[in-house]
Amino acid sequence: MNVHEYQAKGVLKEFGVPVSRGVAILKASDAGAAARELGGPLWVVKSQIHAGGRGKGKFTEKEAGDEGGVRLAKSVAQVEAYAAQMLGKTLVTAQTGPAGKQVNRLYLEQGANIAKEFYLSLLVDRATSRVAFVVSTEGGMDIEEVARHTPDKIVTFSVDPATGVMPHHGRAIAKALGLSGGLAQQAETLTAQLYAAFIAKDMAMLEINPLIVSGEGQIMCLDAKISFDSNALYRHPDIVALRDETEEDPKEIEASKHDLSYVALDGAIGCMVNGAGLAMATMDIIKYYGAEPANFLDVGGGATKDKVTAAFKIITADPQVKGILVNIFGGIMKCDVIAEGVIAAVKGVGLEVPLVVRLEGTNVELGKKIIADSGLDVISADDLDDAAQKIVAAVKKA
Repeated sequence: MNVHEYQAKGVLKEFGVPVSRGVAILKASDAGAAARELGGPLWVVKSQIHAGGRGKGKFTEKEAGDEGGVRLAKSVAQVEAYAAQMLGKTLVTAQTGPAGKQVNRLYLEQGANIAKEFYLSLLVDRATSRVAFVVSTEGGMDIEEVARHTPDKIVTFSVDPATGVMPHHGRAIAKALGLSGGLAQQAETLTAQLYAAFIAKDMAMLEINPLIVSGEGQIMCLDAKISFDSNALYRHPDIVALRDETEEDPKEIEASKHDLSYVALDGAIGCMVNGAGLAMATMDIIKYYGAEPANFLDVGGGATKDKVTAAFKIITADPQVKGILVNIFGGIMKCDVIAEGVIAAVKGVGLEVPLVVRLEGTNVELGKKIIADSGLDVISADDLDDAAQKIVAAVKKA
Protein backbone atom coordinates (compact mmCIF):
# COMPACT_ATOMS: atom_id res chain seq x y z
CA MET A 1 0.00 0.00 0.00
CA ASN A 2 1.31 3.44 -0.98
CA VAL A 3 0.57 6.81 0.62
CA HIS A 4 1.03 10.42 -0.40
CA GLU A 5 4.13 12.43 0.47
CA TYR A 6 2.41 14.51 3.14
CA GLN A 7 1.05 11.34 4.76
CA ALA A 8 4.48 9.72 4.67
CA LYS A 9 5.99 12.75 6.35
CA GLY A 10 3.28 12.64 9.00
CA VAL A 11 4.27 9.06 9.81
CA LEU A 12 7.97 9.92 9.92
CA LYS A 13 7.33 12.92 12.14
CA GLU A 14 5.94 10.55 14.80
CA PHE A 15 9.45 9.10 15.08
CA GLY A 16 11.17 12.47 15.34
CA VAL A 17 12.35 12.61 11.72
CA PRO A 18 13.02 16.24 10.68
CA VAL A 19 10.60 17.36 7.94
CA SER A 20 9.45 20.78 6.74
CA ARG A 21 6.17 22.28 7.90
CA GLY A 22 3.39 21.80 5.41
CA VAL A 23 -0.36 21.77 4.83
CA ALA A 24 -2.40 19.43 2.62
CA ILE A 25 -4.82 21.19 0.27
CA LEU A 26 -7.90 19.61 -1.27
CA LYS A 27 -9.52 22.80 -2.61
CA ALA A 28 -7.83 25.65 -4.45
CA SER A 29 -9.78 28.13 -2.33
CA ASP A 30 -7.86 26.93 0.76
CA ALA A 31 -4.42 27.66 -0.71
CA GLY A 32 -4.18 31.29 0.33
CA ALA A 33 -5.04 30.66 3.99
CA ALA A 34 -2.59 27.74 4.09
CA ALA A 35 0.20 29.88 2.67
CA ARG A 36 -0.41 32.62 5.22
CA GLU A 37 -0.47 30.07 8.02
CA LEU A 38 2.93 28.70 6.99
CA GLY A 39 4.48 32.08 6.35
CA GLY A 40 6.87 32.95 3.55
CA PRO A 41 8.82 34.15 1.79
CA LEU A 42 9.05 30.91 -0.20
CA TRP A 43 6.56 28.06 -0.60
CA VAL A 44 6.67 24.78 -2.51
CA VAL A 45 3.44 23.63 -4.15
CA LYS A 46 3.57 19.86 -4.66
CA SER A 47 1.18 17.64 -6.59
CA GLN A 48 0.20 14.60 -4.54
CA ILE A 49 -0.06 11.45 -6.65
CA HIS A 50 1.24 7.93 -6.12
CA ALA A 51 4.11 8.28 -8.58
CA GLY A 52 7.63 9.65 -8.67
CA GLY A 53 9.13 12.21 -11.03
CA ARG A 54 6.50 14.82 -10.24
CA GLY A 55 8.87 17.74 -10.64
CA LYS A 56 9.80 16.65 -14.14
CA GLY A 57 6.23 15.72 -15.04
CA LYS A 58 3.93 17.60 -17.41
CA PHE A 59 0.23 18.36 -17.20
CA THR A 60 -1.91 17.38 -20.16
CA GLU A 61 -4.08 20.52 -19.92
CA LYS A 62 -2.81 23.84 -21.29
CA GLU A 63 -4.32 25.87 -18.46
CA ALA A 64 -2.12 23.98 -15.97
CA GLY A 65 1.01 25.62 -17.36
CA ASP A 66 4.38 24.11 -18.21
CA GLU A 67 6.17 24.15 -14.86
CA GLY A 68 5.67 20.54 -13.77
CA GLY A 69 4.04 19.04 -10.70
CA VAL A 70 6.32 20.70 -8.11
CA ARG A 71 6.55 24.50 -8.17
CA LEU A 72 8.21 27.26 -6.17
CA ALA A 73 5.99 30.18 -5.24
CA LYS A 74 7.28 33.54 -3.98
CA SER A 75 3.96 35.08 -2.94
CA VAL A 76 0.57 34.07 -1.59
CA ALA A 77 -0.99 35.11 -4.89
CA GLN A 78 1.36 32.80 -6.76
CA VAL A 79 0.49 29.93 -4.42
CA GLU A 80 -3.21 30.52 -5.13
CA ALA A 81 -2.59 30.66 -8.89
CA TYR A 82 -0.61 27.42 -8.89
CA ALA A 83 -3.23 25.64 -6.79
CA ALA A 84 -5.98 26.67 -9.22
CA GLN A 85 -3.89 25.53 -12.19
CA MET A 86 -2.85 22.15 -10.76
CA LEU A 87 -5.81 20.75 -8.82
CA GLY A 88 -8.04 18.52 -10.92
CA LYS A 89 -5.56 18.36 -13.79
CA THR A 90 -3.78 15.28 -15.16
CA LEU A 91 -0.06 14.96 -14.46
CA VAL A 92 2.07 12.64 -16.58
CA THR A 93 5.41 11.45 -15.19
CA ALA A 94 7.89 8.72 -16.05
CA GLN A 95 6.09 6.47 -13.55
CA THR A 96 2.44 7.16 -14.37
CA GLY A 97 2.48 5.98 -17.98
CA PRO A 98 1.03 8.12 -20.79
CA ALA A 99 -2.44 8.24 -19.20
CA GLY A 100 -1.11 10.14 -16.18
CA LYS A 101 -2.87 10.66 -12.87
CA GLN A 102 -5.36 13.31 -11.82
CA VAL A 103 -4.08 15.62 -9.09
CA ASN A 104 -6.74 15.69 -6.37
CA ARG A 105 -4.48 16.90 -3.55
CA LEU A 106 -1.65 19.37 -3.14
CA TYR A 107 0.92 19.71 -0.40
CA LEU A 108 1.99 23.25 0.40
CA GLU A 109 5.33 23.26 2.18
CA GLN A 110 7.73 25.86 3.51
CA GLY A 111 10.62 26.50 1.15
CA ALA A 112 14.03 25.29 2.28
CA ASN A 113 17.49 26.81 1.94
CA ILE A 114 19.30 23.86 0.34
CA ALA A 115 23.07 23.57 0.71
CA LYS A 116 23.47 19.90 -0.26
CA GLU A 117 21.22 17.14 -1.60
CA PHE A 118 21.54 13.40 -0.93
CA TYR A 119 19.65 10.18 -1.56
CA LEU A 120 18.69 7.73 1.19
CA SER A 121 16.35 4.77 1.20
CA LEU A 122 15.50 1.67 3.20
CA LEU A 123 14.10 -1.48 1.66
CA VAL A 124 13.77 -5.18 2.28
CA ASP A 125 16.78 -6.98 0.83
CA ARG A 126 15.38 -10.41 0.01
CA ALA A 127 18.82 -11.80 -0.73
CA THR A 128 19.90 -11.32 2.89
CA SER A 129 16.46 -11.25 4.57
CA ARG A 130 17.43 -7.95 6.15
CA VAL A 131 16.56 -4.28 5.91
CA ALA A 132 19.08 -2.52 3.68
CA PHE A 133 20.13 1.12 3.52
CA VAL A 134 20.92 2.62 0.11
CA VAL A 135 22.78 5.94 0.25
CA SER A 136 24.17 8.27 -2.40
CA THR A 137 25.60 11.76 -2.66
CA GLU A 138 23.57 12.19 -5.86
CA GLY A 139 20.34 13.43 -4.30
CA GLY A 140 17.51 14.82 -6.37
CA MET A 141 18.32 12.50 -9.28
CA ASP A 142 16.73 9.24 -10.41
CA ILE A 143 18.62 6.60 -8.47
CA GLU A 144 18.28 4.23 -11.44
CA GLU A 145 20.30 6.66 -13.56
CA VAL A 146 22.93 6.98 -10.84
CA ALA A 147 23.20 3.20 -10.61
CA ARG A 148 23.51 2.94 -14.38
CA HIS A 149 26.14 5.61 -14.96
CA THR A 150 27.98 6.09 -11.64
CA PRO A 151 27.38 3.00 -9.48
CA ASP A 152 30.42 3.84 -7.36
CA LYS A 153 28.40 6.72 -5.89
CA ILE A 154 25.92 4.34 -4.27
CA VAL A 155 26.68 2.76 -0.90
CA THR A 156 24.57 -0.14 0.38
CA PHE A 157 24.62 -2.06 3.65
CA SER A 158 22.15 -4.17 5.60
CA VAL A 159 21.19 -4.28 9.28
CA ASP A 160 21.29 -7.48 11.29
CA PRO A 161 17.78 -7.87 12.78
CA ALA A 162 19.31 -9.49 15.88
CA THR A 163 21.03 -6.25 16.85
CA GLY A 164 18.94 -3.67 15.04
CA VAL A 165 20.47 -0.41 13.95
CA MET A 166 23.74 0.45 15.70
CA PRO A 167 25.85 3.62 15.94
CA HIS A 168 28.26 2.32 13.31
CA HIS A 169 25.41 2.27 10.77
CA GLY A 170 24.91 5.99 11.28
CA ARG A 171 28.64 6.58 10.95
CA ALA A 172 28.63 4.59 7.71
CA ILE A 173 25.94 6.86 6.28
CA ALA A 174 27.76 9.99 7.43
CA LYS A 175 30.98 8.75 5.79
CA ALA A 176 29.18 7.87 2.55
CA LEU A 177 27.69 11.35 2.41
CA GLY A 178 30.89 13.12 3.44
CA LEU A 179 29.40 14.52 6.65
CA SER A 180 31.40 15.30 9.78
CA GLY A 181 31.01 16.96 13.18
CA GLY A 182 27.48 17.96 14.09
CA LEU A 183 26.09 16.82 10.72
CA ALA A 184 27.51 13.33 11.28
CA GLN A 185 25.78 13.22 14.66
CA GLN A 186 22.51 14.25 13.01
CA ALA A 187 22.96 11.53 10.40
CA GLU A 188 23.45 8.95 13.15
CA THR A 189 20.25 10.06 14.89
CA LEU A 190 18.32 10.08 11.61
CA THR A 191 19.50 6.56 10.77
CA ALA A 192 18.06 5.23 14.03
CA GLN A 193 14.80 7.14 13.57
CA LEU A 194 14.22 5.90 10.02
CA TYR A 195 15.01 2.30 10.92
CA ALA A 196 12.66 2.46 13.92
CA ALA A 197 9.86 3.81 11.71
CA PHE A 198 10.52 1.18 9.03
CA ILE A 199 10.28 -1.71 11.48
CA ALA A 200 7.45 -0.38 13.64
CA LYS A 201 5.16 0.38 10.70
CA ASP A 202 6.00 -2.71 8.61
CA MET A 203 7.24 -0.70 5.65
CA ALA A 204 8.34 -2.37 2.45
CA MET A 205 10.19 0.68 1.13
CA LEU A 206 11.12 4.12 2.45
CA GLU A 207 12.75 6.62 0.12
CA ILE A 208 14.05 10.09 0.96
CA ASN A 209 15.02 11.98 -2.17
CA PRO A 210 16.32 14.44 -1.56
CA LEU A 211 17.69 14.32 1.95
CA ILE A 212 19.20 17.76 2.39
CA VAL A 213 21.58 19.77 4.49
CA SER A 214 20.02 23.21 4.88
CA GLY A 215 21.91 26.46 4.79
CA GLU A 216 21.39 26.58 8.56
CA GLY A 217 23.29 23.29 8.98
CA GLN A 218 20.30 21.01 9.59
CA ILE A 219 19.58 17.65 7.98
CA MET A 220 16.01 17.42 6.69
CA CYS A 221 13.87 15.04 4.66
CA LEU A 222 12.65 17.20 1.80
CA ASP A 223 10.63 14.42 0.18
CA ALA A 224 9.36 11.06 1.42
CA LYS A 225 7.93 8.04 -0.35
CA ILE A 226 6.67 5.06 1.65
CA SER A 227 5.23 1.71 0.62
CA PHE A 228 3.75 -0.47 3.36
CA ASP A 229 3.59 -4.26 3.43
CA SER A 230 -0.05 -5.00 2.61
CA ASN A 231 0.12 -8.31 4.46
CA ALA A 232 0.82 -6.46 7.71
CA LEU A 233 -1.85 -3.76 7.44
CA TYR A 234 -4.13 -5.58 9.89
CA ARG A 235 -1.69 -4.46 12.57
CA HIS A 236 -1.88 -0.80 11.55
CA PRO A 237 -5.40 0.64 11.34
CA ASP A 238 -3.84 4.12 11.43
CA ILE A 239 -2.02 3.37 8.18
CA VAL A 240 -5.08 1.77 6.56
CA ALA A 241 -6.94 5.03 7.26
CA LEU A 242 -4.45 6.82 4.97
CA ARG A 243 -5.45 4.78 1.92
CA ASP A 244 -6.50 6.89 -1.06
CA GLU A 245 -8.55 4.66 -3.33
CA THR A 246 -8.71 7.32 -6.05
CA GLU A 247 -5.03 6.55 -6.70
CA GLU A 248 -5.66 2.84 -7.24
CA ASP A 249 -7.03 0.82 -10.12
CA PRO A 250 -10.71 0.00 -9.38
CA LYS A 251 -10.06 -3.62 -10.36
CA GLU A 252 -7.25 -3.86 -7.80
CA ILE A 253 -9.52 -2.39 -5.12
CA GLU A 254 -12.21 -4.95 -5.90
CA ALA A 255 -9.62 -7.74 -5.84
CA SER A 256 -8.41 -6.69 -2.39
CA LYS A 257 -11.97 -7.08 -1.06
CA HIS A 258 -11.82 -10.78 -2.00
CA ASP A 259 -8.23 -11.28 -0.79
CA LEU A 260 -6.97 -11.75 -4.34
CA SER A 261 -3.44 -10.85 -5.44
CA TYR A 262 -4.15 -8.76 -8.53
CA VAL A 263 -2.05 -6.28 -10.50
CA ALA A 264 -3.38 -4.62 -13.65
CA LEU A 265 -1.05 -4.65 -16.66
CA ASP A 266 -1.23 -3.30 -20.22
CA GLY A 267 -1.73 -6.46 -22.29
CA ALA A 268 -4.75 -8.19 -23.84
CA ILE A 269 -4.73 -11.66 -22.24
CA GLY A 270 -6.33 -11.95 -18.83
CA CYS A 271 -4.76 -14.54 -16.51
CA MET A 272 -6.22 -16.44 -13.57
CA VAL A 273 -3.66 -18.67 -11.88
CA ASN A 274 -3.08 -20.22 -8.46
CA GLY A 275 0.34 -19.50 -7.01
CA ALA A 276 2.59 -16.49 -7.58
CA GLY A 277 5.36 -18.51 -9.22
CA LEU A 278 2.99 -20.19 -11.65
CA ALA A 279 1.39 -16.81 -12.39
CA MET A 280 4.79 -15.33 -13.28
CA ALA A 281 5.57 -18.35 -15.49
CA THR A 282 2.19 -17.96 -17.19
CA MET A 283 2.85 -14.32 -17.98
CA ASP A 284 6.34 -15.14 -19.25
CA ILE A 285 5.14 -17.80 -21.68
CA ILE A 286 2.38 -15.51 -22.98
CA LYS A 287 5.09 -12.97 -23.80
CA TYR A 288 7.24 -15.72 -25.29
CA TYR A 289 4.53 -16.47 -27.82
CA GLY A 290 4.21 -12.83 -28.83
CA ALA A 291 1.37 -11.45 -26.69
CA GLU A 292 1.11 -9.44 -23.47
CA PRO A 293 -0.67 -10.32 -20.20
CA ALA A 294 -3.45 -7.99 -19.05
CA ASN A 295 -2.93 -8.76 -15.39
CA PHE A 296 -1.26 -10.75 -12.68
CA LEU A 297 -3.90 -12.63 -10.70
CA ASP A 298 -3.15 -15.25 -8.06
CA VAL A 299 -6.31 -16.75 -6.55
CA GLY A 300 -4.23 -18.52 -3.89
CA GLY A 301 -3.97 -22.12 -2.82
CA GLY A 302 -7.27 -22.38 -0.94
CA ALA A 303 -9.66 -20.35 -3.05
CA THR A 304 -13.39 -21.04 -2.84
CA LYS A 305 -15.90 -21.14 -5.67
CA ASP A 306 -17.02 -17.59 -4.76
CA LYS A 307 -13.42 -16.35 -4.82
CA VAL A 308 -12.81 -17.84 -8.25
CA THR A 309 -16.06 -16.31 -9.50
CA ALA A 310 -15.00 -12.88 -8.19
CA ALA A 311 -11.60 -13.23 -9.87
CA PHE A 312 -13.18 -14.09 -13.21
CA LYS A 313 -15.54 -11.13 -12.98
CA ILE A 314 -12.63 -8.77 -12.30
CA ILE A 315 -10.79 -10.02 -15.39
CA THR A 316 -13.82 -9.73 -17.66
CA ALA A 317 -14.52 -6.20 -16.39
CA ASP A 318 -11.30 -5.03 -18.06
CA PRO A 319 -12.24 -3.75 -21.54
CA GLN A 320 -8.74 -4.34 -22.89
CA VAL A 321 -8.95 -8.11 -22.23
CA LYS A 322 -9.36 -9.93 -25.57
CA GLY A 323 -8.84 -13.46 -24.23
CA ILE A 324 -8.58 -15.30 -20.91
CA LEU A 325 -6.22 -18.03 -19.78
CA VAL A 326 -7.08 -20.03 -16.65
CA ASN A 327 -4.04 -22.02 -15.52
CA ILE A 328 -4.52 -24.12 -12.39
CA PHE A 329 -2.25 -26.69 -10.81
CA GLY A 330 -4.41 -28.28 -8.16
CA GLY A 331 -2.75 -29.16 -4.87
CA ILE A 332 -4.66 -27.69 -1.99
CA MET A 333 -6.77 -25.99 -4.67
CA LYS A 334 -9.00 -28.60 -6.30
CA CYS A 335 -9.59 -28.49 -10.03
CA ASP A 336 -13.31 -29.17 -9.69
CA VAL A 337 -13.69 -26.08 -7.50
CA ILE A 338 -11.96 -23.99 -10.15
CA ALA A 339 -14.18 -25.47 -12.84
CA GLU A 340 -17.36 -24.72 -10.89
CA GLY A 341 -16.17 -21.17 -10.23
CA VAL A 342 -15.37 -20.53 -13.88
CA ILE A 343 -18.74 -21.86 -15.01
CA ALA A 344 -20.60 -19.78 -12.42
CA ALA A 345 -18.72 -16.68 -13.49
CA VAL A 346 -19.28 -17.23 -17.19
CA LYS A 347 -22.99 -17.79 -16.64
CA GLY A 348 -23.14 -14.70 -14.45
CA VAL A 349 -21.27 -12.20 -16.61
CA GLY A 350 -21.25 -13.87 -20.01
CA LEU A 351 -18.27 -14.73 -22.19
CA GLU A 352 -17.45 -12.52 -25.15
CA VAL A 353 -13.76 -13.43 -25.59
CA PRO A 354 -11.89 -16.72 -26.09
CA LEU A 355 -11.30 -18.74 -22.90
CA VAL A 356 -8.59 -21.36 -22.55
CA VAL A 357 -8.53 -23.54 -19.42
CA ARG A 358 -5.61 -25.70 -18.37
CA LEU A 359 -6.19 -27.88 -15.28
CA GLU A 360 -3.78 -30.27 -13.62
CA GLY A 361 -3.60 -31.90 -10.20
CA THR A 362 -6.20 -32.82 -7.60
CA ASN A 363 -9.57 -33.85 -9.11
CA VAL A 364 -8.35 -32.84 -12.56
CA GLU A 365 -10.54 -35.34 -14.43
CA LEU A 366 -13.61 -34.22 -12.52
CA GLY A 367 -12.77 -30.59 -13.25
CA LYS A 368 -12.38 -31.28 -16.97
CA LYS A 369 -15.66 -33.18 -17.02
CA ILE A 370 -17.52 -30.34 -15.31
CA ILE A 371 -16.29 -27.90 -17.96
CA ALA A 372 -16.93 -30.31 -20.83
CA ASP A 373 -20.49 -30.96 -19.66
CA SER A 374 -21.23 -27.25 -19.14
CA GLY A 375 -21.92 -26.56 -22.77
CA LEU A 376 -19.72 -23.47 -22.64
CA ASP A 377 -17.40 -22.49 -25.48
CA VAL A 378 -14.18 -23.25 -23.61
CA ILE A 379 -10.90 -24.33 -25.20
CA SER A 380 -9.21 -27.08 -23.22
CA ALA A 381 -5.40 -27.31 -22.98
CA ASP A 382 -3.13 -30.17 -21.92
CA ASP A 383 -0.22 -28.19 -20.44
CA LEU A 384 1.03 -24.64 -19.99
CA ASP A 385 2.82 -24.47 -23.32
CA ASP A 386 -0.26 -25.75 -25.14
CA ALA A 387 -2.49 -23.32 -23.23
CA ALA A 388 -0.34 -20.31 -24.04
CA GLN A 389 -0.18 -21.12 -27.75
CA LYS A 390 -3.94 -21.66 -27.92
CA ILE A 391 -4.91 -18.39 -26.18
CA VAL A 392 -2.43 -16.31 -28.19
CA ALA A 393 -3.70 -17.85 -31.42
CA ALA A 394 -7.34 -17.36 -30.41
CA VAL A 395 -6.79 -13.68 -29.57
CA LYS A 396 -4.94 -13.02 -32.83
CA LYS A 397 -7.69 -14.78 -34.78
CA ALA A 398 -10.40 -12.78 -33.03
